[in-house]
Amino acid sequence: MSFRTPNPPARRRFSLTDVTVAAGVLLLFYAALRVGHGTTVSFTPGEQLGIDTDPSQLPYYAARSLLRMFAALAAAVLFTFVFAYAAARSRRLGKVLIPALDILQSVPVLGFLTVAVTGFLALFPGSMLGPECAAVFAVFTSQAWNMTFAFHRSLTSLPRELDELSRSFGFTRWMRFWKVELPSGTIDLVWNGMMSFGGGWFFLVASEMIAIGGQEYALPGVGSYAGQAIADGDLGKVGWAVLAMAVMVIGVNFLFWRPLTAWAERFKYEQSGAGEPQRSAVLELLRRSNWPGLLARWLRPVAQSASRAGRVFGIDDRPLRVAPGRRRAGDAAFAVVTGALIVWGLYDLGRYLHTGIGLGALGEPLLLGLATLVRVVVLVLAATVVWVPVGVWIGSSPKLTRIAQPVVQVLASFPANFLFPLAVWFFLRTGLSLDLGGVLLMALGAQWYILFNTIAGAMALPADLREAMDDLGVHGPRRWRRLILPAVFPSYVTGGITASGGAWNASIVSEVVTFGATTLTATGLGAYIAQATSAGDFPRLLAGVAVMSLYVIVLNRVVWQPLQRLARTRYAL
Repeated sequence: MSFRTPNPPARRRFSLTDVTVAAGVLLLFYAALRVGHGTTVSFTPGEQLGIDTDPSQLPYYAARSLLRMFAALAAAVLFTFVFAYAAARSRRLGKVLIPALDILQSVPVLGFLTVAVTGFLALFPGSMLGPECAAVFAVFTSQAWNMTFAFHRSLTSLPRELDELSRSFGFTRWMRFWKVELPSGTIDLVWNGMMSFGGGWFFLVASEMIAIGGQEYALPGVGSYAGQAIADGDLGKVGWAVLAMAVMVIGVNFLFWRPLTAWAERFKYEQSGAGEPQRSAVLELLRRSNWPGLLARWLRPVAQSASRAGRVFGIDDRPLRVAPGRRRAGDAAFAVVTGALIVWGLYDLGRYLHTGIGLGALGEPLLLGLATLVRVVVLVLAATVVWVPVGVWIGSSPKLTRIAQPVVQVLASFPANFLFPLAVWFFLRTGLSLDLGGVLLMALGAQWYILFNTIAGAMALPADLREAMDDLGVHGPRRWRRLILPAVFPSYVTGGITASGGAWNASIVSEVVTFGATTLTATGLGAYIAQATSAGDFPRLLAGVAVMSLYVIVLNRVVWQPLQRLARTRYAL
C-alpha cells in the first residue's frame, strides 16, 4: 500500500500562468506589509480605541482581521506539531500533556484574554503590537486544541504497514515525521484546521473588542465593527458586517481551504484511486505554473541540511530499551515531581480564592455549571444525531464535498454575536427563554466540530474497503454497522471532544445576549464568567474558569477517554 500521488505535470516555458501566480503572490505580500504596518503604531495604555463604523472602513478592517486569523493559524500549526508529537511519542509526557490539553481547551477565551492583555502590554509598552498580540493569542486559543487532538489521534493510530515501512527502511525519526506521520494525518489535520479557523471567526468579536475591568481595547477589524454596531443597535451596519464576513469566508475558502483540501487527497491511504478527486481552480493554476517546481529545487539544499541535522533524533528502528527497574524508578520520580507541582498549584489557587472571595463562593459556579452541563450534553447528542449522517454523506462524495464545503465553512464560521439582533428579536417575540434558546446559540460554535471531523473520517476511508463492500453486496444499515460507523468513529470521537469543549467556551457568548439597550441572560456558568470579566472581578473569574475546567475534565474522563481508547484499540484503520 502507498499514498496515492498524482503524476507531476511536465515543465514548460514561462507563460501567462507563471506571471499570474507571481503577481498574485507579490500582491499578497504587499497587502500583508501594508496592513501589518498598522499593528506597530504607538499606543498609550488606558487610551480608548474607537471604531469607525463607516462601511467604507470594512475592506481595511477585513484585512486586519484576516492577518490576525492567519497569524493565529500559523502559531496553532506549530503548537500542534510540537505538543501532539511530544504527547504521542513520550509515554510519560503523554500522561501529563493530554490532560493538560483537556484543561486548556476548557479555559474560556475570556480567561486567556485576562492574562494575555496584561502580559503583552507589558511586553510591548507603548505599541499597538501589545493588544494585537493579545488578540492573536485569543484567536490561537480557539484554534489550537482541536487541531492538536486530531493530529495526536493520527499519530497514535498510524497504520501498521506505514510503521513497518519506516522501520524497515531505517528512517530517522525526523524522516519518519515528514515522510510517514505527517502525510498520514494530513487529511484530518486540514479539515480540523478548517474547523479551527471557523472557531476563530466565532470568537472574533471577543478577541477584537477586549473589555476587562472597565477598560476596553477595540482593535480595527470586522469583529469589533460588528460589536460596535450591535452596541449601537444599528441593524444596517450589522448587515454590512455580515456581508463582509460572508465575503471573507467564501474568499478564504476559495483561495486557501479548497486548494488545500484538494491537495491533501494525494495522501489518501489506499490502493485504488478515488473515483472523482476534488478539484480546485487555484490548485490547478499552481500546478500548471513552473513556480512550485522552481521553489522545490531552490529549497532542496535546505531540506537536505535539515534532514542531516535531524539524524540527532535517532533512527526509527532502534527503540530505546530501558531495564524494567529503571523504568519503574523513572515513572515514580516523574509522578512525584508532577504530583508535587499539581498540588502546589492547587494550593496556591485555593489560597488566592480564599483570600479574594472565600472557598464557599465556589458553590455558586458549581451549581451554575450544572445548568450549562445540561445544555452541553443536549447539544452534543443532537449534533451527533444530525451531523454524523450528513458528514458521511458529504465526505463520501467528492462532487458533493466541492459543493457543500463553502456552505458548511460559511455556516461554521459565522460568529454568534452577529446573529444577536435576530436572536433577541426572536426570543422576545416568541417568549422563548434564553435558558433554552442558549443551546441554539451554543450550537453555532460547537456542532461543526462533529460535522468536520466526520467529513474528514469519511474522506479518509479507503476506496478499497468501499469496493470490497460493494463486491460482497453489503448495503443499507448493515454497511453502516460494518464499515461506515467503525471507520468514522475515531474522527467522531475527536470531534466530540472538541465540540464538548467548544460548547463550554461558546456558553460565555451565548448565555448573555445584548443588542442595543436590551440584554438577555441565561442561568449558567458562561454568564457567570462573562459578568465577572466585564466587572473586572478576577477572583470570581478565576473561580468560574477553574470550575469550567473541572467539569470538562470530568466529562472527558467519564465519557470521552473510554471512547478514545475504544477507537484506538478496535476501530483504527
